[in-house]
Amino acid sequence: MTNTTPLQRALSNTVQRRPEPLDAFRLAKRKFLRGERLDVGQLATELAVNRVTLYRWVGSRDELLVEIIWSLTDATLRDEWERLRDLPGSRVPALLAAYLRSILAQPGARKFALEENERAMKLLTLASNGFQPRLVRAVADYLARDLEEQRITTTLTLDELAYASVRIAESFHYLPTIVGAPPDPDGAERVLRALLHGREQ
Repeated sequence: MTNTTPLQRALSNTVQRRPEPLDAFRLAKRKFLRGERLDVGQLATELAVNRVTLYRWVGSRDELLVEIIWSLTDATLRDEWERLRDLPGSRVPALLAAYLRSILAQPGARKFALEENERAMKLLTLASNGFQPRLVRAVADYLARDLEEQRITTTLTLDELAYASVRIAESFHYLPTIVGAPPDPDGAERVLRALLHGREQ
């Protein structure tokens, strides 16, 4: 009998692998990016698992949304940070503005941001839902790099700067709910540049 590789054996295996929590996450993420409304019951049906199992895997619909949106946010921040590596002054204003623009550029994220702006604001700005603390920590890490390179002069602590930066970005992103105006990434960047000034500016 000819020896086969693990990959060949897996490809020739006619027994379908049982779905796992990451399968639910990946399917839900694809649906979100296509602009489809996440329906946990429909997800369970498509995965051929019962709802109890799916809820045990992902928690509530809101918890699943938070994990999807955070995975997209983290990837966007990392990519944009690399792109902004050589930008003079603090890079965080441009970073957060680029993040806000990316939301409006991606069809699924844009639909969620504009059509469910109030829900998104409640879900992503309250510490209890888990998204905002992660975003604040991420921004603190990026700010720390700007501070280490003396791109920022400030009398505030790192935690204060990170929290204020995130809140400013949020306030311009959730303008549809707050004042009925469109999201304004450019406005967020202008205000953040005024806050995060340095020697190069």
